[in-house]
Amino acid sequence: MIIGTRGSQLALAQAENVTRLLKAQGVETSIKIIKTSGDRFTDRPLHAISGGVGAFVRELDDVMLAGEIDIAVHSMKDMPTIRPPTLPTAAVLKRDTPFDILLTYDGTTLDELPEQSIIGTSSLRRTAQIKRYRPDLITQSLRGNVNTRLKKLKKGQYDGILLAKAGLERLGWELEGEILSPDFFCPSPNQGTVAVVTRAGTEAETAVSKLDHTDSRIVTEIERILISELGGGCTTPVGSYAEITSDRKEIHVRAEVLSLDGEETVRIDEFIPMVGGIEKARELGKRLVQMGGKRLAEEALLQLSENSCGPDNLNDS
Repeated sequence: MIIGTRGSQLALAQAENVTRLLKAQGVETSIKIIKTSGDRFTDRPLHAISGGVGAFVRELDDVMLAGEIDIAVHSMKDMPTIRPPTLPTAAVLKRDTPFDILLTYDGTTLDELPEQSIIGTSSLRRTAQIKRYRPDLITQSLRGNVNTRLKKLKKGQYDGILLAKAGLERLGWELEGEILSPDFFCPSPNQGTVAVVTRAGTEAETAVSKLDHTDSRIVTEIERILISELGGGCTTPVGSYAEITSDRKEIHVRAEVLSLDGEETVRIDEFIPMVGGIEKARELGKRLVQMGGKRLAEEALLQLSENSCGPDNLNDS
């Protein structure tokens, strides 16, 4: 079976992990690298690229529908909420750390950074959250693979950079940094989770489905439901995080929508029951809209459409 993936170091690490997991099931695979428009145009924000956010995923979808690959491996947070029914997520792998990490050259924490320090990030969400938490800091766009971003930090182009901790884990890198609390930096929906997509009704779907991690599928579905009513998806500063409690009776859910400048926030922070949790998450998603979340999402989309240079690009790596 052929596994399709982007060619970045992180994407390859994720695909190679799926290869190992399938091999343990007796399934032999090979990897095919698909170069997407998001990889070719790293000099502009993703919302300015044809297809915008989700382009990475859609381009692999097209290759799969053409029969060139059997399996596609994605960072699940990159996947649009609405998916083609013929391309199911056959497996959600066990979740890695879902939180953001701040890396600084000398280990300085977010609270310790001097005023006017420059923070590099590739995420509208993180940009808005930084502006809310430390409005005295300066955020600047940061694209490229993880190696490129770290080199820019070491060269002093930034005083700190924000990344997904999971990406470092998948690369096997143990870098010291500050893990940011979801109380102030609610992660991107499905951050830290890998999704494996196949065509429906195929041998690939049957094989991949054996890799599914039930708890990870539950929380990622709830995170998507919480923000599904907003519109705009990950093209707006939106966070969503669900965690099953230790007694497995409840799920702690957090979701928030921010204005691009971080000055306005609509937020939900509640415990919902495991039994009937999907229905309760839908109720909370509707409440998030009623509280003004949809208005903030629509205003952010309007500002981005009016300013093609936006405050940052949208890749939440």
